[in-house]
Amino acid sequence: MSATDRTEYPAPAAGLNRESFRRLAGRSAASIAVLLALALGGCDDKAAQSQAAPPPPPVTVAQPVKRTVTDWDEFTGRFEAIEEVQVRARVGGFVNSVEFKDGAIVKAGDLLYIIDPRPFEAVKLQAEGQLADARAKGELAKRDLERGLNLVQTSAVSEQVVDQRRQALQAARAAETQAEGALKAAQLNVEFTHVLAPITGRVSRHLVTPGNLVQGSDGGSTLLTSIVSLDPIYIYFDVDEATYQRNSRLWFEGKRPSSRDTPNPVQVTLTGETKPSHEGKMDFLDNRLDVSTATLRSRAIIPNKDLSVLPGQFGRVRIIGSAPYEALLIPDTAIATDQSRKIVFVVKDDNTVEARPVVLGPLDDGLRVIREGLKAEDHVIVDGLQRARVGAKVTPKMAEAKPAAGAAPAAGGKP
Repeated sequence: MSATDRTEYPAPAAGLNRESFRRLAGRSAASIAVLLALALGGCDDKAAQSQAAPPPPPVTVAQPVKRTVTDWDEFTGRFEAIEEVQVRARVGGFVNSVEFKDGAIVKAGDLLYIIDPRPFEAVKLQAEGQLADARAKGELAKRDLERGLNLVQTSAVSEQVVDQRRQALQAARAAETQAEGALKAAQLNVEFTHVLAPITGRVSRHLVTPGNLVQGSDGGSTLLTSIVSLDPIYIYFDVDEATYQRNSRLWFEGKRPSSRDTPNPVQVTLTGETKPSHEGKMDFLDNRLDVSTATLRSRAIIPNKDLSVLPGQFGRVRIIGSAPYEALLIPDTAIATDQSRKIVFVVKDDNTVEARPVVLGPLDDGLRVIREGLKAEDHVIVDGLQRARVGAKVTPKMAEAKPAAGAAPAAGGKP
């Protein structure tokens, strides 16, 4: 064997001849070729997959709703009773009984307290006797005068005697009048021992229990309880100066009635509610602005048939802030925030997405008023905002823009 042969073909392992070794080497080369072909085929498949672009993402679009709306201004107010009475003792004495249940509804004239009436009944009897005595003396003086007038004609008595009897009659009538007054005062004191409700409303708790001594009006009357009326009820709120000036301009332009001479409608949302539950009308505007807060005290009157609202509660008051006008509205969920701007995503004719800055207005029946930035023919993305990219294509699907279920109508003021 030559040196070349030794170099190309190394010495076979023990137990193998030269021919067997050649067949083994050929098989290894074929296996390597197959593996290389499979690897190259896999690379070609990956390249083909990377070259296939995904389809445009689907989104739901809708055109803005066009309808007539009215802006509302919203303020925080507090309810107060139209009538409120502090029930005090008008005569002094010991309390016999309490005739009402704490916190109950009472009607005007209902009995609340009974103060021991016996001392006043005794004074009344005394006054009745004094009146009877005065009337008897007056009747006697009248008869004496009549006899004197008859006798003076025959000169049986002098004119001086007649004048004296006339004066006695006048004094008797004056005494009778005084006795009548004393009797009426005694009767009133007896009546005042029965403390009655002066108004209809809800009574507070009793502040004096039976057996206690109360003072009458002559010595600083004792507070017994209090009553507040509930239906209807006032709500007071403060209007800022800017809103007052804007409403004044609208009134001068004939676009909004003034609440001074027109009972403009109001809506009230109670604490914990998402939409107005009570409606009423404007009742009062103050004659000056508060110099410390630059606000105008205003008042509305609200029906409270179910007596559910109590004085002292807070509420959000909404009052009309504009004349009716045509507006474009979209669902509030279609609006996004870009730093300090509000934007909506609009699908153009070539199905690409455009970010459109908008100026927002109030909510109206669940839809947001768009003051600037949209046209009636625009297609706004209302569902699938997370899949939309500015400048990229999308697959739009038309859908009607509907108000959100249970949304509050017409929230006023700034968005």
